[in-house]
Amino acid sequence: MLLIQLLSLYHVGREELEGSIVSSVVPVLYPVFRQALATVLGRPPLLVGPGLRTGLNIRYDNPAQLGSDLVVDAVAAYAQYPAPVLVFDMGTATTLSVISEKGDYLGGMIMPGLRLSVDALSSRTSYLPSISFDQPRSLIGTSTEECMRSGAVYGHAAILDGIADRVEEALNQKCTMVTTGGLAALVTPYCRRDAIYDETLLLKGLQILYEKNKNLAHH
Repeated sequence: MLLIQLLSLYHVGREELEGSIVSSVVPVLYPVFRQALATVLGRPPLLVGPGLRTGLNIRYDNPAQLGSDLVVDAVAAYAQYPAPVLVFDMGTATTLSVISEKGDYLGGMIMPGLRLSVDALSSRTSYLPSISFDQPRSLIGTSTEECMRSGAVYGHAAILDGIADRVEEALNQKCTMVTTGGLAALVTPYCRRDAIYDETLLLKGLQILYEKNKNLAHH
């Protein structure tokens, strides 16, 4: 129902769509989307996961464990930006993916996301309030809310800068830094390094993967 309503809202006819691709880190949603898309489009979606050609060499101990969103981000970043490239995706977790010049997915990091950290701070500490995510008024806060906001935004920007510096040292190479995800638009301007904020990185990656693999969908 939701998919059909979305299509009609944007005046897109179902017959105009040749196929679909799904990336999800919530496994229970896969069968739901597979069935819904098959019903709406008349053919099942491609699913990002093992068996899909990515064009990257995934140097992960168990490639099947690698979150599909990270794979999609990496594919888009490698296609679009000079490698080696570091991709920071700021969602519930903040994740880092490191892609080499040759297109090797070298690995990365997973850390608590900005909203998760601040929500934990509010819920586990009696005196600290919930805060809205806005630009901090100044680096050094002068009220509880401003101290939390400044700590969250500048703190996260410093994490991105510091980790990028260390990864460059470890690789002994300059890297392109790309940020994406819900809160990246807020944090990226506070980074000291040059960082490219790319709001639609995941969608671009899905399109690239669809083009690479669409012949699989039609068999």
